[in-house]
Amino acid sequence: MSVVEEEKQFRLDWLKWLVVVTLVTGAIYGNWYYSAESVLYRAIGLIAALVVVSLIAARTEKGAAVIELAVGARTEWRKVVWPTKQERNQTTLIVVAVILLMALVLWGIDSLLSWFASLIMG
Repeated sequence: MSVVEEEKQFRLDWLKWLVVVTLVTGAIYGNWYYSAESVLYRAIGLIAALVVVSLIAARTEKGAAVIELAVGARTEWRKVVWPTKQERNQTTLIVVAVILLMALVLWGIDSLLSWFASLIMG
């Protein structure tokens, strides 16, 4: 029964997306047409159009999926345990030390191979 309800809920998605595209196109054209007006008024108009377009797009199947993804990402973001300042500094120092050590090792290998190649070539 829930499958039937979902189909009814999202059955006119193509029309909603057509309205969204039309509103976005109209907002862009209006911004261009009223280019002599204040930037503040044009920005308010574009923000209002963005809000209306977002509300319409959120009522589509793909819009609902994007909202669900955003909510899930926010939930996961809140689960992140950030390192303390001391842990961050220690980790940074370890990374810098390993990079310097590897740079010295690679420089040594390169110098050794260059010396060996110069012995072979004469």
